[in-house]
Amino acid sequence: MKVYCGNILTTDSSNNIYRYLVEDAGRIVYTGNELPKEYGEAELIDLGKKALVPSFVDTHQHFASFAIFHSGLNVMDFTSNEEMLAAIKEYAAKAEEKSLLAFGASPYSVKEKRLITREELDSVCPDKPMMMVKYDGHACVVNSLLLKKLKRKLSPLRGYHPVSGEMNQEAFFAVSDYISNSISIPNMIRNMQKAVDYEAARGIGMVHTVSGVGFPLNADITIEKLFAKSVQHGFQIRVFPQSMDTSVATSRFLPRIGGCFECALDGCYGSQDAALIEPYENDQTNYGVLYYPDEKVIDFCKKANRQGLQIEMHAIGDKAFEQATKALKAALDDFPREDHRHGIIHACLPTKEGMEICAKYHINLLMQSAFDNWRQEPPEYTESILGAARNSQLNPVRSFVEKGCVVGQGSDAPCTDPDPLDWLYRACNHTNPSQSVDVYTALRMLTYNGCYVTFDEKERGTLEPGKIADMVILSANPYEMPVQQLNRMKVEKLILSGEEYKPQSQSLASVIWRGITNNQKY
Repeated sequence: MKVYCGNILTTDSSNNIYRYLVEDAGRIVYTGNELPKEYGEAELIDLGKKALVPSFVDTHQHFASFAIFHSGLNVMDFTSNEEMLAAIKEYAAKAEEKSLLAFGASPYSVKEKRLITREELDSVCPDKPMMMVKYDGHACVVNSLLLKKLKRKLSPLRGYHPVSGEMNQEAFFAVSDYISNSISIPNMIRNMQKAVDYEAARGIGMVHTVSGVGFPLNADITIEKLFAKSVQHGFQIRVFPQSMDTSVATSRFLPRIGGCFECALDGCYGSQDAALIEPYENDQTNYGVLYYPDEKVIDFCKKANRQGLQIEMHAIGDKAFEQATKALKAALDDFPREDHRHGIIHACLPTKEGMEICAKYHINLLMQSAFDNWRQEPPEYTESILGAARNSQLNPVRSFVEKGCVVGQGSDAPCTDPDPLDWLYRACNHTNPSQSVDVYTALRMLTYNGCYVTFDEKERGTLEPGKIADMVILSANPYEMPVQQLNRMKVEKLILSGEEYKPQSQSLASVIWRGITNNQKY
């Protein structure tokens, strides 16, 4: 039994703040401003000026991809292609893997204002197949060796650009499938364990992962499910299979379906293929790419909804958002469900009509405040392709909140770093001030709302008696500091089920055995 004394920020519906919280056997047994006598002999943890909050939830990430990319070379912070190529050369000389991977390149954050080319990649890595993934996770540049291996498969696909080596849309997905398939299962599990430890250090206690990037028989979804059931020390993973074939979910007894890749309705702004109602400002012939006709999306949503599955779909442009909302509305009109928890991922440029549908039909929004004022995709770039009016409407967190919608926050990792305190800061300091929210609202997005999205809110997400003691100690009280200084806070400790988080330590055999035999929720 432990007693925490100090700033207890419950994030409950009344925004109660208490002086004491008592944990016993992994559960919260008391919160209040006076400590009852029966807890007087328990271990006392004085928080001082620090704060205790619920652990954070990342409501949208590509966990396996993040784990793989996290083990490769991250090039996000380089300011020039010259620096990037030097780092790739050094990485390629030391790496033992058969196929190499770098991640995070952006033409908008380097002085050359362009991606490196296939020829430049060849100059530093000619001897091993290599893929350098663009920051948005929707495009890549490949070297000649990898292009030669995949030419027959890639050449008929949309997004195939052999001269520059840039692959986007379907061609990118095919390259990603190949690289993912080249990684052994033991290495994948080790990478996933390291990724969990990394996220736990950021105060994340639960991850919603969209899984399925082209393994034969969707083996990667099965692996993620086994890993989710086996993960240690209270960490939680909820798996969404990225498929429009509902049997991929039902055959694995998964209660949910959706994500990006096969469930992406459009592209993204970085590749200027997010689907728009009006053309791009810098190219009046370009409306982006809507991957599916309305009929296919509606049929998928109707079938999944009738089967009782929870649905999530990627929609970045306003045309894709409109398609997603109309398809979910059609599904719920066809077969009404009281508590479906369907959601739209990203929702970067919503339409007014679509927002009304979200409010009326209780559609959740899994947004990324990390996209606002993003170094890899800065406002001056998005304004150049969207125009000032549309650019000011991007990522309208507050508008959804004011309509009563449930908004969760996520990283879209590996596209952005899983860093909830960064999401908190950006949600409270939106580049469009009218879209900023208060600290309590933002903190609730990171905690309760994330748990609500996957039906976990009865056990987690607030600091209330009876709930599991999943908590984070912050270096300061976010309610008592100017919002402009929220980015100075640090995560000091993650506590899951009442115990300080410890690193993952299982062998591959233990992961598989626990994944098969454990009843842990996934």
